[in-house]
Amino acid sequence: MTAEQLRNFLADVQGDSTASIADAEKIVEQILNKRHHIAKFTRHALTPDDFHRYLFSADLNPPIRENQVHHDMTKPLSHYFIYTGHNSYLTGNQLSSDCSDIPITNALKRGVRVIELDIWPNSTKDDINVLHGRTLTTPVEFIRCLKSIKEHAFSLSPYPVIITLEDHLTPDLQAKAAEMIIDTFEDMLYYPECECLEELPSPEDLKHRIIISTKPPKKYHKSKSVKSKGNKSQKDKDSDDDVWGKEPSDLVSDQEDSDSSDSDTSEDSDDELKHVGVDAYKRLIAIHAGKPKGGLKEALKVDPNKVRRLSLSEKALEKATESHGMDVIRFTQKNVLRVYPKGTRFNSSNYKPLIAWMHGAQMVAFNMQGYGRSLWLMHGMFRANGGCGYVKKPDFLMNVGSDGEVFNPKAKLSVKNTLKVKVYMGDGWHLDFKPTHFDLYSPPDFYTKVGIAGVPDDVKMEKTKIKEDNWTPVWGEEFTFPLTVPEIALLRIEVHEYDMSEKDDFAGQICFPVSELRPGIHAVPLFDRKGKKLNSARLLMRFEFV
Repeated sequence: MTAEQLRNFLADVQGDSTASIADAEKIVEQILNKRHHIAKFTRHALTPDDFHRYLFSADLNPPIRENQVHHDMTKPLSHYFIYTGHNSYLTGNQLSSDCSDIPITNALKRGVRVIELDIWPNSTKDDINVLHGRTLTTPVEFIRCLKSIKEHAFSLSPYPVIITLEDHLTPDLQAKAAEMIIDTFEDMLYYPECECLEELPSPEDLKHRIIISTKPPKKYHKSKSVKSKGNKSQKDKDSDDDVWGKEPSDLVSDQEDSDSSDSDTSEDSDDELKHVGVDAYKRLIAIHAGKPKGGLKEALKVDPNKVRRLSLSEKALEKATESHGMDVIRFTQKNVLRVYPKGTRFNSSNYKPLIAWMHGAQMVAFNMQGYGRSLWLMHGMFRANGGCGYVKKPDFLMNVGSDGEVFNPKAKLSVKNTLKVKVYMGDGWHLDFKPTHFDLYSPPDFYTKVGIAGVPDDVKMEKTKIKEDNWTPVWGEEFTFPLTVPEIALLRIEVHEYDMSEKDDFAGQICFPVSELRPGIHAVPLFDRKGKKLNSARLLMRFEFV
């Protein structure tokens, strides 16, 4: 195959009408360099074997555009889904694991852009620790977390890192926190131009900047100081995981059981603002968090003169979307909505993120140290836009009609387009696993599952036939997926090994945003349960939009 013929293949089969002879020549050169160190000087064409290797190369023939930021990054932050961590400092479960800066570093290296820190006074009340309050988690120093964030914030992406603080500090320690933040980040720190921003800046404007988001400091009641013995009830916790975090059945419209002093409508007292350094702490807060007084409807009201961040637990979000779905979308067009896992997920598991994305929630906070299908979807979503951690929300979530109407998530929608997926074959497991990993006495029996995660009407899962006793299975099966909202649909791919007597073995997974898929035949890399890439295992698949 000459470079000219390869260019024809790229245009006719891969749908790349912009491919030039020069592009094709570069690919030929890369393949020959990889495979024929001597022949590369004399040969300028591919053998069938070379071409097969090219098709099967996840580096040369990936299914999505990698490392290319291609969304408009000049809109306010509220126009983007943002890669968000929950309790980012925990190494394991929510109750007894160690707190450390290592999970923070790992998250940033993966492209996570929102880091959550719970800050508490240390035992002598003269310094600040990060820990999950009222649990047995061992603390890590706040300053250590800040330094790790500074060191690794932009190792994968240049776009802003937002630190959400869950603040349990006394005013003097808030002043100390401000000092630490200012000294650590120096010029990297973004200071808001005024106390309440009317509109958030864009990711482009905030490149290489650190942004602080928390509740502004309030009147300090000595009687409410933090008890480290763990004898305070969960509902008294003055934190971001506020009263909206309760189970839906416990949510009352007038919030009678919430402490009135915890409401954002109470003004900061003069006494507190005189407290040295608290003013400095307040000035650092670019995205104000907190809940207004009153019920859910009140919490979702849009203030034209001010942007804010609201936090809802996964259960409270479900409740809100049942009764106020369009209000949630209207709120997220200007303001920031953070959704976090319910408190009973002690094992650091996660929830289904699609309902939050469907309603425009920007910060869908996940336990990055957990794993499972929900986290695979999160990894998949943020493969979009070059993996930079910011994915522009589709236009339908931002559009406002002439009468102020917004997208109705409950409306019945017609099919926009159809994705056809063909699973040709798989290879590479023999290099990643021992010969006896799947079956003691025979080669493995692989099958592939392919499906869509998205709005309820688009959800579907298909699977190939089982190919028995074969390390290099060939399926050649095609599946069709009609999509009503392709903009937020994710393509799920899993490979399993059939086991007659026990649970089927896991052999790899990956998830992609449908909107990012490149048509044509591509090599699809596979990842393990924890999201780590397998060295060799991959599938050969074809994607086609009709």
